[in-house]
Amino acid sequence: MTTPLVLGADAGGTTTRAVVATLDGRIVGRGRSDAGNPVAVDPVEAAAALGAAIGSALTGHDPSRVVGGVVGLAGVSRLADPSVGAVYAGHWSRLGLSCPVRPVGDALVAFAAGTPANTGTVLIAGTGAVAAVLHEGNIIRIADGLGWLLGDEGSGYWLGLAAVKATARALYRGTPPRDGSLGGAVCAQVGTTEPDTFVTRIYQLSRDRVAAIAPAVARTARDGDPDARHILRTAAHRLADTLVSLHPAPGPVVLAGGVLGGVPEIRENVQRQLADRLGQPGVIAGDGAAGAAWLATRLVEPRAGNGIHARLVSPG
Repeated sequence: MTTPLVLGADAGGTTTRAVVATLDGRIVGRGRSDAGNPVAVDPVEAAAALGAAIGSALTGHDPSRVVGGVVGLAGVSRLADPSVGAVYAGHWSRLGLSCPVRPVGDALVAFAAGTPANTGTVLIAGTGAVAAVLHEGNIIRIADGLGWLLGDEGSGYWLGLAAVKATARALYRGTPPRDGSLGGAVCAQVGTTEPDTFVTRIYQLSRDRVAAIAPAVARTARDGDPDARHILRTAAHRLADTLVSLHPAPGPVVLAGGVLGGVPEIRENVQRQLADRLGQPGVIAGDGAAGAAWLATRLVEPRAGNGIHARLVSPG
């Protein structure tokens, strides 16, 4: 008998990941590609990146065995546009998928990557930042998620922008960047220490290039740079405030995204604040694509147990 499979994908603003899994929670294929978020990049490019990640995950598997799929992405409402939805549907068809593929918001897959529960709160800090309260699998309240221009406070983009601002101000004050400092790291990435040239080049950077400066903030903070440390502290406070502003209902709190997962100084600060303010520090999410696969599993097998969830989202 042919073993049925499910598909899960997490289309982020920087990276897209996909997994293929059995209904008992064994991941049998993984794929990775560039940004698949139709808000972060052109929808045609986003759909192509998502298709590439799914195609890689399906390598060696008959796509007709896939009986359900869930794709999580910020800006999921873009797929309601018939022209955008058709682009994504075209990729499902070319990949040989005949099952329903359900697009959902990134908050749903992030929450599912941390808990099998369907009620609780999630805080995501990756390229962007958003918090949401879920009740029985539906988002009922949301904070931030307003994008690079109006919000995303504490996100990777916000960190990069804060670093750029601090560096520009220092350059115009006539303070030369020191080796090993935040300003030195930013100037090295931008390729100049001349103030006017620095500003010109910054305005030529794409948003993902600004977000790519974020690792320099974490690195130089660990080396003792005061500006970098201040930025990390501020980011943690902004993120905690975003979540607490939702007045979370009882249930698990899940922390997700590259900033919370990859910058211990921010994660630990946020967890301390949540423990003080909410009585629980929150749990760290696993792979968002695996969370999406769990949601797909539940669509196919509504009584799937917690052990299957643990097998899906556990590292490795």
